[in-house]
Amino acid sequence: MPQPLTVAVAQPPCTPCDVAANARAHAAAVRAAGARVVVFPEMSLTGYEFDAPPVAAGDPRLAPLVEACAATGSIALAGAPIAAADGGTHIAMLAIDARGAAVAYRKVWLGGSEPARFVAGAAPAVLEVDGWRLGLAICKDTGVPRHAVDTAALGIDAYVAGVLELEEDAAIPEERARRIAAEHGVWVAIASFAGPTGEGYERSAGGSGIWAPDGRAVARCGREPGAWAGATLG
Repeated sequence: MPQPLTVAVAQPPCTPCDVAANARAHAAAVRAAGARVVVFPEMSLTGYEFDAPPVAAGDPRLAPLVEACAATGSIALAGAPIAAADGGTHIAMLAIDARGAAVAYRKVWLGGSEPARFVAGAAPAVLEVDGWRLGLAICKDTGVPRHAVDTAALGIDAYVAGVLELEEDAAIPEERARRIAAEHGVWVAIASFAGPTGEGYERSAGGSGIWAPDGRAVARCGREPGAWAGATLG
């Protein structure tokens, strides 16, 4: 087994479509958490705003977050819309560290009205950090058993997701986390959006958490924006 890995899940406050402000909020969470990997919710850099322009990996507005990762040795997994090769837009997860940002994953299973605005990603993805293989997911992916099966088939130690749920659906991420942990014997880390955002999410769930392979919750946030929680995986 690799050495233990420190992971945090964070739910920073979000300003709609303001990448610069949101990057600063992400940077503050990274500095506070001091974890090797800090996971953020779905579309955390823009909010769940369907009219938000795509964010490029080299966007200079991400500089405060790059600087925070350099100072702490962290990798931030942040949510954003990104440009697709065919001219459309993906819902994606960016991996940001001291060197800058790169696209780590594109959401495979789109939900609700997303297919009218976004393009689905082609396949599951794994990010390797210090010998740990992290399977990546975004929101509806976590509710499709095939996604976890296909991701686990790549060989993973943890399943890491950014999600957005309504307040009344706050129990859903934990139910999914426990199922995935039990079925695949892996750690699960879910960062869940907190506070208001677009497309009718005036009251989102928060409640980010980390679950051990036996399904135990080892770290949890409340529902308030700005909260984070961390654990050591090992």
